[in-house]
Amino acid sequence: MSDENATSPAAQPDSPSPGSSRVGAVRRLTAKLGRPSPRDVSAGMATGLFSIPEGMAYASIGGFNPVAGLYAGIVPPILGSLAAPTVLMVTTLTSAIALTSQAVLSDAGLDPHAAGNVAALTLLVGVIMALMAGLRLGVVMSFVSNAVMTGFSTGIALSIITGVLEDATAYKPPGHNKLLQVWNWIVGIGHWQSAATLVALATIAVWAAARLVRPLAELALLVSMIVVSVGVAIFGVDVETVGDIARIPAGLPPFSAPAWSAMPHLFGGALAVALVALAQAAGVSPSMPNPDGSRSNVNGDFAAQGLANLGGGFFAALPSGGSLSRTGVAAGVGARTRWAGVISGMFLAIVVLVCGSLAEHIPMPVIGGLIMVVGAELIVGKVGDIMLVLRTSRLSALAMVVTFAATTQLPLQQAIVLGAMLSLLLYCVQISRQSELLTLVMDSDGRWRTEEVPAALPPGRVTVVQYGGASFFAELSRLESKLPDVSQARDAVLVLVMRAVPEVPSSALIKQFRRYATRLENAGGRLILAGVRPGMAHVLDRTGVSDQLGAGGVVPADDHVFGAVERAVADAQEWIRTRGDTEQ
Repeated sequence: MSDENATSPAAQPDSPSPGSSRVGAVRRLTAKLGRPSPRDVSAGMATGLFSIPEGMAYASIGGFNPVAGLYAGIVPPILGSLAAPTVLMVTTLTSAIALTSQAVLSDAGLDPHAAGNVAALTLLVGVIMALMAGLRLGVVMSFVSNAVMTGFSTGIALSIITGVLEDATAYKPPGHNKLLQVWNWIVGIGHWQSAATLVALATIAVWAAARLVRPLAELALLVSMIVVSVGVAIFGVDVETVGDIARIPAGLPPFSAPAWSAMPHLFGGALAVALVALAQAAGVSPSMPNPDGSRSNVNGDFAAQGLANLGGGFFAALPSGGSLSRTGVAAGVGARTRWAGVISGMFLAIVVLVCGSLAEHIPMPVIGGLIMVVGAELIVGKVGDIMLVLRTSRLSALAMVVTFAATTQLPLQQAIVLGAMLSLLLYCVQISRQSELLTLVMDSDGRWRTEEVPAALPPGRVTVVQYGGASFFAELSRLESKLPDVSQARDAVLVLVMRAVPEVPSSALIKQFRRYATRLENAGGRLILAGVRPGMAHVLDRTGVSDQLGAGGVVPADDHVFGAVERAVADAQEWIRTRGDTEQ
């Protein structure tokens, strides 16, 4: 009996009980989430209130029910903030996501006001984000150039403004192109309705005044919305209100079943929405580093945004992504942990539950004026980036202008694809320009220096040339023309240093090695590759280049920067001496 007690699991002190395991898991979770501070609570409440005008306005400019914009500020921020490595990032609806989502649903011939269609799109966006996180595709965002993102963001800002011109002035200008719409709106000033226009102007004026008061600066949009809405109600100004468009139920977001039949028509568009959302969110972590000094993770942020959309899709929310404006509000009010985002969603839910019907009285010209302010701020904020791109290079400037034009003319999902293609083109051009050939010459004191590559290989001598590049096929034709001529290269050796080349070369580079080695051999000379790393050595063996170059034709890299070069030069000089002895 005593033996049984001694050997039973319950008697072993090192075996954790189920209760202790649960306690340990709770402690680990608490350590990860931290504890909300008073600043987190105030920041969360301010962000939740800010989500009322901004969320409704963004949904409105996308042609959606403004209530869906409110709901995007409840479930997605809670789930996203709990999971995101970027602890201050608030995941919710943005203007670019709203406009892209509207374009996707319209192109698919689906009603953007149907809750099932919105839920289907939001869930698909979440699935794609989660897949990209699982495949660790966060690196994709680094291939979207600053020039393209500047053009895209500026075009989005202009689209934001044109989307509310009718709300602000009760006049919808004709024209498909956004620039044409702005022009027609300006010259059509006689069609503006005075009541709506005055309310919008008053909203902008109150916003500007609130920005001058330091405690109210971060909440200027909310202050102007409340003040002007109350003024419209007191003076009985006859303008369109949110209640004329949609009823806001005094309750939590309802369960929303997705329209499964719509999903096959939305997959391509959902990918575009996900890319727009992730591209915007990629700028949050550099702008808002974690206060505790911990590192962010792009793939982890992808997964958090995917979770936010998967949860929000079942609760009537529009697609969401990391919002720089909402994150900026939280940080500006003093957020220190991820609890600020969680509290923002919870507080907004309480506001909607208790007094959601009050939002129905918000005048649409107020929302129009607020969104015009947001769009103008985005454009002004991009002026520095625009000037930087214009001064950097003509090709970057052209990419920015083309992306801007596409964003104002084409559906946004097509514009983002075009922008991605332009980014890839810019990347390829830059890579091809970075490659170079330099001759290495040893001084009398034993140090290496660089010179221009000679036009021709001198006979009976060793020439060392260093190649630095990506072995990209677009660069190789230019590089081949810079290699020394071999017509008089009898008993000459070219040592080509490969240390700065990718470990796995392109097939185009392999073909170039073969051609040059053949020409040099026919002229009575030899090619030696020095500083070859293991991956490249394996490729050279499999493709037969090592056999073509012969014994000592491939000199592996070592820990000394010029160790392989010096060994290759010694082998080359011995080869030349051997050739001389043979001829004698």
